[in-house]
Amino acid sequence: MSKIGLVVCGNSGIDYIKHDYDIRVIRSMLLFGDDEYTDFIDIKADAFYKMLIEKPELHPSTAQTATGVILETYEKLKADGYDEILVITISSKLSGTYEGAVMAKNMIEGIKVTVFDSLTVSYPEAYMVLTAAEMIKKGKGVSEVIDRLMFIRENHGILVSVDTLKYLVRNGRLSGASGFLGGLLNIKPMLTLTREGRLEPLEKIRTRKKAINRIIDKYVEEHAEDNQEVFIAHANAFDVLDEVKEKLLERCPQIKELKVHPLTPVVGAHAGPGTLAIGWIKKK
Repeated sequence: MSKIGLVVCGNSGIDYIKHDYDIRVIRSMLLFGDDEYTDFIDIKADAFYKMLIEKPELHPSTAQTATGVILETYEKLKADGYDEILVITISSKLSGTYEGAVMAKNMIEGIKVTVFDSLTVSYPEAYMVLTAAEMIKKGKGVSEVIDRLMFIRENHGILVSVDTLKYLVRNGRLSGASGFLGGLLNIKPMLTLTREGRLEPLEKIRTRKKAINRIIDKYVEEHAEDNQEVFIAHANAFDVLDEVKEKLLERCPQIKELKVHPLTPVVGAHAGPGTLAIGWIKKK
């Protein structure tokens, strides 16, 4: 039976989830002028968002994991006795990590590497790699794992409320926004992650309170089902977190557990502090 190694990018937030699997993480870089930080290793979510709030003049940018670093990760897995590797990356529409992982795949010999584009980010990506790890532990092969990952990819969603559009606009991570912005950087829009892995605007909303209530309403009215794992991902949105949890659990009593996950600094550098997302993943 093939010994399968797992790699996932840090944009998944896997670093903030306790698990016992051997999952290797490739991490992006956070850049403040001439200062570079490796996501999670040099700077964690709480410290990053505190820095942004205390120093709003800072303009963080990001850099994907270098192809050479990804290649080193593959080489290490090979040296550790793995004879096949499955890599799960952030959406290729949000980052060049997928392309870098493919380039590294073409540079290594003597081991089969499969790169899977999650077309998502944050917890759904982490959910994918944890699902893959559990399946591999049970003796499933890569083809069976990929089938399951494709099901997850096609049966999950995320609704996002950002406190400001300036980070998404500045870093070029907002698709389909032509005619949507028009000097309205002070609005609190509702966004969604599309099936194609793009972040696109849905509705213009003028206040934070209305924006938070609207993503709750949208989820409850259009997306809530019994057979789902529901989660909240946020960028230091503690001012509204308890309220959102309370309202979701009150309106959706079928939710038995509501997990909360931080957005990593690299993802938060694009979304901005105060961002809150409600997401769901359909179970089997």
